[in-house]
Amino acid sequence: MNTKDFIRLGVPLGEATRRATDFVSRYILGGGDKSRLEEEVKAIVANPAAFTEDALRGGLAKALLNAPPPPRSEPVKYRQWGQGLEHEAVMQMERACLLPVAVAGALMPDAHVGYGLPIGGVLATENTVIPYAVGVDIACRMKMTVLDIPAQELERHQDRLTRAIEAETRFGVGASFKDRRQHDVLDADWSVSPVTKQNKDRAWSQLGTSGSGNHFVEFGYFTAHGPIAAAGREALPAGRYVALLSHSGSRGTGAAVCDHYSKIAFSQFPDLPGELKRLAWLSLDSQEGREYWTAMELMGRYAAANHALIHQHVAANLGAEVLLDLENHHNFAWKERHVIDGVEREVVVHRKGATPAGEGVLGIIPGSMASPGFVVAGKGNPESLNSASHGAGRVMSRTQATKTFNWKKVNAFLREQGVTLISAGLDEVPMVYKNIREVMAAQSDLVTVLGQFDPKLVKMAPHGERPED
Repeated sequence: MNTKDFIRLGVPLGEATRRATDFVSRYILGGGDKSRLEEEVKAIVANPAAFTEDALRGGLAKALLNAPPPPRSEPVKYRQWGQGLEHEAVMQMERACLLPVAVAGALMPDAHVGYGLPIGGVLATENTVIPYAVGVDIACRMKMTVLDIPAQELERHQDRLTRAIEAETRFGVGASFKDRRQHDVLDADWSVSPVTKQNKDRAWSQLGTSGSGNHFVEFGYFTAHGPIAAAGREALPAGRYVALLSHSGSRGTGAAVCDHYSKIAFSQFPDLPGELKRLAWLSLDSQEGREYWTAMELMGRYAAANHALIHQHVAANLGAEVLLDLENHHNFAWKERHVIDGVEREVVVHRKGATPAGEGVLGIIPGSMASPGFVVAGKGNPESLNSASHGAGRVMSRTQATKTFNWKKVNAFLREQGVTLISAGLDEVPMVYKNIREVMAAQSDLVTVLGQFDPKLVKMAPHGERPED
């Protein structure tokens, strides 16, 4: 018997096929009746649990029980927002929806190619978590604080605001504080995973830092179209204010968590088709799945702590009071209840570069360093699995951007827009992003715009830094 015979009899490719070959060899060498081979294999495939303790058949039986279910013949239902999306990003979403554990999906208008799941991809699965559908930068977040700083500060005293940013956070891969910041996230149980346990000191050293890639800290004008209320504070009246906006995640520790558990997932499904390899999953009933989940949640708290410290220290540096603070995160997985095929059930919703947008949920959707971002309230659209875009989305790779643009032209453009750039890489200039107003128009059924943030003073990792996102 050969591989084609095994496939015909229902033996999946991979470890199960190898075990089937081994069984056939041992069966024949042991004097078994060759004419009964097909019948023997059929019996094991039909009920592998009955043979796990059998000395001859147990290896094949266990491999069959542990084999991943085959990809679906048709992708599960998903809806796409936005027109003219990058073809390969759409194909990534199509392939993700072929996973046997997938139950529903959605593709946001900022979609572009990612690893496994596209950036802007939303995928619901059954009792499983996919590390690469969460992302390398676990729990990457947005946070905005509205400060009681006079509006003219942004025009007359930018040097003071620049010093505050540069004093109170750090940019770049491996960036850390010599005088470490304190936060009660350090009192959490970091032993939930061997990865978080080993990286706690590293995480502490990077607490309050911003990293690289598309991460930023910037001052700008925030215009509230009407009163905005956030938990624990009085509603912010309509008007124009100075605000601080930041974007960063769980730094090196989050990346280490992704790397460790992704490798475990890959090893469990070595025979997934190549195009699905980065979508290997962990069962939440397994030790590895439970470890990853608790580590992911800890990284969510850690990323939130990074932002909290940046905003607290910048405000204190300036002697400013906070009038409103808002935040939301992406690159995460949530256990939520959704109606799937007419039945309400608990599923795991992965939002890779997508923002939670349940009914009334506040969020922040940025544009670029020279285009507005928006504070929004979710509409709870079930077709999007209560999601919206996490930003404008790229239209150009980082490599192509550095080949295409030069600082002379970019700086002239920024001056025209009234934006002062403290530092950034050419791979993050405004032209590499989609038109944020078109993206927002494409998702008008997902969010309501409550206000607009216009960046004026921007700090990102210097040119030449390797991206962390």
